[in-house]
Amino acid sequence: MYDGDESEGPKGTFEIYKAEADSLFKQGEYKKSIDSYTIALELQPGDKNCLVCRSKCYLQLGDTQNALVDAEASLSEDKTFHKGVYQKAQALYYQGDFEMSLVFYHRGHKLRPELQEFRLGIQKAQEAIDNSVGAPDKVQLTTEGDLSFFAKQDDKKIKKPTYNTYGRPGMQTQKKLEISRPAGNEKTIKQLLGELYGDRQYLEKLLKETDPNTPVGKTISGLVSQGLNYLDTRTDFWRQQKPMYARKHEKQIMRRDKRTEQSSTGKLSPNDYIIRELERIDQAQVEGKYPESLKRAQRCLNTVSGFTEDVVPNKMEVIANLHSCIGNAYLELGSYDKAQEQHQIDYNLGEEHDMEEACSRGLDNLGRVYARKGDYSQAITVWEKKLPLSKSALESTWLYHEIGRCYLEMGKYPTAKEHGEKSLALAEEASEPQWQLQASVLVAQSELKLGDLSAALSSFELSLDLARTQGDTSAEAAIKKAIDDVNNKIAKGSSTSVKPAEGENDTSNNAASPTNEKDNASVKSKTVSIKESPKSAKSEAKSEAKSEEKTEQKTDQEDKKSSGEPQSNEDKDAGDDDTNEANKSQDQGKESPTKDVS
Repeated sequence: MYDGDESEGPKGTFEIYKAEADSLFKQGEYKKSIDSYTIALELQPGDKNCLVCRSKCYLQLGDTQNALVDAEASLSEDKTFHKGVYQKAQALYYQGDFEMSLVFYHRGHKLRPELQEFRLGIQKAQEAIDNSVGAPDKVQLTTEGDLSFFAKQDDKKIKKPTYNTYGRPGMQTQKKLEISRPAGNEKTIKQLLGELYGDRQYLEKLLKETDPNTPVGKTISGLVSQGLNYLDTRTDFWRQQKPMYARKHEKQIMRRDKRTEQSSTGKLSPNDYIIRELERIDQAQVEGKYPESLKRAQRCLNTVSGFTEDVVPNKMEVIANLHSCIGNAYLELGSYDKAQEQHQIDYNLGEEHDMEEACSRGLDNLGRVYARKGDYSQAITVWEKKLPLSKSALESTWLYHEIGRCYLEMGKYPTAKEHGEKSLALAEEASEPQWQLQASVLVAQSELKLGDLSAALSSFELSLDLARTQGDTSAEAAIKKAIDDVNNKIAKGSSTSVKPAEGENDTSNNAASPTNEKDNASVKSKTVSIKESPKSAKSEAKSEAKSEEKTEQKTDQEDKKSSGEPQSNEDKDAGDDDTNEANKSQDQGKESPTKDVS
């Protein structure tokens, strides 16, 4: 699959189609995403995560029936699968079955009380029920269902009114319009309408004061009723677009941020405390405040360790995640040994408690630590162990690229090229132009080191096209420089392999090496590093001419010395210059200038 060879059977794997569907979903291509999820399910029937994702697509298209079918299918084998429970609750809610959706929101909240989405779902469904039928304290029983109601209707049919009823239809219409308008909490309506609430009050007052018996009053009443109906329709729409529970949640977050920091959970529940601290730890990492992130994570770890699993059901997952946060902070602060220790704990907890996400995250971060330390062989071992746990083509692309960079640093150029080609193939399948650029540069560098100048030229030209497509001017300039250097070598007829001098470390800029930072399981964009030619042809020619001149001077000095003839000051200076030039040439041979392309 990676080499582009045609073979019988499916053209892709389950992971490839699922990753493609996930990407299409993020782009809003819900119909195409459904097609890809369907193919993925044909390759791996009954995958509950894939069923939930396809259900979300159906929900975005308004197909609540199929969304509910997929959500229920994801629960066929595991009734406690919280993602399936939440998706079923969502599908029922958008079908208008608010009571049943409330049941499943409560069921999910009981399974995973720390997840905010279930609490918000409960508020959302409860508010929808109140808006539909009213609050329980406002519901009153009437006698309209009594049999006497039908007797009164019969009396009305028999006994006809003897008075003039002209103008009564107008009053009946007005009453009908008022009854048909949805009754809701005035406070809720006021918050939803905002400035338009004053217009609504004015129209209601105007409708009451207008006499519909007159031609003008009838016209005004009709227009006012249309305006009120429009405002009521907008109220219902805005209630669905941004319900009150969401507004309350935003206010709660603002109030939470303004609270003074306490050493314990304070008045917050354990789950709310954990959610708040994890958000603050991540925010500190994003802002580059690594000491603050480290301090918060350590304090939160001590607090969570004191909780029981009855209070925090997923206690071990939280503890493993906090060790990962501490390790990331140590890594950015340059404490590699401490970072390695924390990420090893994260991985061990994942294996001990069968947490696949923790295992994958731990291997990912351990590889980063080893690469930053320069232990490339150990980084390769760890990342190769992570490859089977990769859940998407994009993640595999990154892994193959980083492993290839390690092999390049170790001087194993054929293996580096092989991994670069695998990374490029996966990047093309994942439709990731940026990673196609990274992989093609890695392939070109490997080919250049192997002395295959024509192949390196082709790979650099591919990289140049990708850089132009992405509008990356700095990468484009560096790649052009590399192409010029390769062309110069081809013109000179050089076919020798460009290898580092003995004892020389062929290092690239840290931004392009496998030590690049990547947050947990997510993948960040990398920087391309292009090796430049150490010397130009002109400088080499000048160096050779000067070397011949120094050799002649050295020969004259040796002749004078052997014959006992005293050396002149000029000869001594020439000898000193010869030593300095040799040292300078040796220093130049150890240089390996790099140029970064951000």
